[in-house]
Amino acid sequence: MKKSLKFVLCLVMTCFSLSISVPAQAQSGKVLCTTFPVFQITRNIALGVEGIEVELMIPARMGCPHNYSLTPGDMRKTASAEILVINGLGMEEFLGAPLSSVNPDIVIIDSSRNIEGLLRYSSESSHEAGPDHHHDSEGHDNDHEGINPHLFASPWLAGRMAVNIAAGLASNFPASAEKLRTNGIRYSDKMDILAEEFRALGKSLVNNRIITQHGAFDYLARDAGLEISGIINVHGGEPLSAAGVIGLVKEIKRAGAGAVFTEPQYSAGIGRTIAEEAGIPWGELDPAASGPEDVPLDYYETVMRRNIKTLLQLLGARQ
Repeated sequence: MKKSLKFVLCLVMTCFSLSISVPAQAQSGKVLCTTFPVFQITRNIALGVEGIEVELMIPARMGCPHNYSLTPGDMRKTASAEILVINGLGMEEFLGAPLSSVNPDIVIIDSSRNIEGLLRYSSESSHEAGPDHHHDSEGHDNDHEGINPHLFASPWLAGRMAVNIAAGLASNFPASAEKLRTNGIRYSDKMDILAEEFRALGKSLVNNRIITQHGAFDYLARDAGLEISGIINVHGGEPLSAAGVIGLVKEIKRAGAGAVFTEPQYSAGIGRTIAEEAGIPWGELDPAASGPEDVPLDYYETVMRRNIKTLLQLLGARQ
């Protein structure tokens, strides 16, 4: 009897020992996103997945971080994160060397990885260019080098970003891999539906020629069959000179552009002035580069469908 009791006790202790030494199947971790659009996509992919905390690095109302500098708060967020999801294509130039020193083991998921059909920046400074300003054989501006990183403003490409992010998260959270991939496909499907709405819009417009604030809408314009006839600023917030304004107004009249569009992330003053001088309407298009702190999960779809209404109102629909 004593031997039997001793055997049972040993068996219980062995099972208890095994239960505390075997790692749990559920995995957890902090996922840090560099920009608001990437944050929104990642939130949708992580929806309903336990143990994954998604956080935004830069302020939600920041917009495109072209001239952003890391803050001590950003550094603290980075130091405690396990995974960093980035836009890629040079959008995160502000990260620089501090990333490797603050958290050398952080896993980076590049949402732009292997996406095809990338564009170089449009001729953003052509109206202020001097005699040495050059364009390539396709008419692109070579004074502002690099691939345009504003993939997120195109619903079609936002869907491709979602697939990349879902795959990256699935690799790092294998216990939740199926759920993460399913969420990625579901979100990508939503983006494809939205992209089709833009394609249908482009076919119905009376005038498809527009002026934009900076290069945020190049991919969306391609998807919707819009023609960007001119751009106001090199990086959205940088002012256009008087000569630049005159040159852009001339280009608007020459091209027969239908409207000037600024972005809510930047001042609309110069855009309104240009529209008045050219005698065409002005409006706002939002690339969804920023948003409120307590942003709903469907914020992107809401913003993009509002853009569709704005384009229809200002450019007119064929009867």
